[in-house]
Amino acid sequence: MSGISANKLELLQIADAVAREKHIDKEVVIEALEEAIQKAARSRYGVEYEIRAHIEPITGDIKLYRIMEVVEEVENFSTQLDLASAQKRKADAVIGDILTDELPPMDFGRVAAQTAKQVIVQKVREAERENQYNEYKDRIGDIINGLVKRVEYGNIIIDLGNAESIIRRDQMIPREHVRTGDRIRAYIADVRNEPRGPQIFLSRTHPDFLAKLFTQEVPEIYDGVIQIKAVSRDPGSRAKMAVHTDDASIDPVGACVGMRGSRVQAVVSELQGEKIDIIEWTPDIALFIIKALSPAEVTKVVLDEDNQRVDVVVAEDQLSLAIGRRGQNVRLASKLCDWQVDIMSEADESEKRKAEYKERTELFMDALDVDETLSLLLVTEGFRTLEEVAYVAAEDFVASEGFDEALVEELQNRARTALAAQADELEVERKKIGVDDELANLEVLTPSMIVSLGEAGIKTLDDLGDLCADELTSAEDGVLNTHALSEGQANEIIMAARAHWFDDEEETAELETDANANAKE
Repeated sequence: MSGISANKLELLQIADAVAREKHIDKEVVIEALEEAIQKAARSRYGVEYEIRAHIEPITGDIKLYRIMEVVEEVENFSTQLDLASAQKRKADAVIGDILTDELPPMDFGRVAAQTAKQVIVQKVREAERENQYNEYKDRIGDIINGLVKRVEYGNIIIDLGNAESIIRRDQMIPREHVRTGDRIRAYIADVRNEPRGPQIFLSRTHPDFLAKLFTQEVPEIYDGVIQIKAVSRDPGSRAKMAVHTDDASIDPVGACVGMRGSRVQAVVSELQGEKIDIIEWTPDIALFIIKALSPAEVTKVVLDEDNQRVDVVVAEDQLSLAIGRRGQNVRLASKLCDWQVDIMSEADESEKRKAEYKERTELFMDALDVDETLSLLLVTEGFRTLEEVAYVAAEDFVASEGFDEALVEELQNRARTALAAQADELEVERKKIGVDDELANLEVLTPSMIVSLGEAGIKTLDDLGDLCADELTSAEDGVLNTHALSEGQANEIIMAARAHWFDDEEETAELETDANANAKE
């Protein structure tokens, strides 16, 4: 280790050179040298001693000190000193003081120098890693350029100049081939400080990569005049992007496309020919969904705002266009709008509505004991469940054509009676299944939900609290997927089931506080 055996001036010059080469503070290198000298000195004077080294940053002088702590009762004679002995050396010494003894300079042998070198190399490497992490952690969301250094099992290692990054195989555009030495652009998706050093994860499939490319190509987006509201991608194949501006004099779609398509073509080339549909964003969700499904022409849109689902009706000859190859068009539109989009033809929609009408009509006929004409009238007025009939405001009911006060009162009484009878049946079923009373008493659950939970083996508050929203609402296997719950409602149910966990924690804390108070008394 040249730095350890060098003269004082060379020591500072080496520290300076290392700091410049590695782009780290000179103080960090000096600290590393001091720690290396301390380690070498302990191997010379004894590892049991607490030894400190100090390098004067201007002159390069090296001083060694043995550290002793003044204590009431000595347990380690190598690092501790009793008060009487301390006061012989320093009259005003008190318990807790630190006394230092300067040690004579020493020459470092080959082994000690090698040990010191390892310490310095390790410290410098740690400082480099910390610098890299601090530099890149605040750049998440930026686009960065680098050179392909090597390819390992489909993952691409990128040289960024002062750091390495990785693009995992699933973050590369499909069928995209790169070779060592190629220059590549990518999106900084994540930066993690791991034991082996900072890990910089890049992506070329992230939706925001497309958005950032447009930000670089379109000055109006860079300046904030045009906002990118949403992006959805099928990497390497097709993408949809919604844009908006508050400036009525600017066409946001035209600005993104550019003169003769120059701006959008630059992005398409970077994304390996990915086709990009640019649409104008609007707060009217129905209109936005219609635009998102272009080039298909939409006949009708039926929104279910509670569950963020929408039925889109198209003509028979537009059905395949709306769905797209392998469902690509509707999938991208659904991601763009963040709504579940279901496409159906006019014939399918007609059949679905007829089936719903028939189901609701039969429900009201059986439960309310009314004829088909009155039942159809209820369905036509928009009533879907017995709860709506039973608890809608009477004045709103009377306002509907064909209903007078006496008829409304009778219908609501019959609906409430039917609901009570259903509740009694479900309560019997609930007890038969073995659902706990505490779970059954949750106000956010209906009797039919409780039975559905019990049939799925969820019988206690803890059983329900251990679930996530998707396990309740998933269309494939959600426990309550027949109850038309939104994700927010599912989360509310789960949090209500977990409430007793926090009550138990507060009770335990109170008991501990009381116990501590009694112990002090």
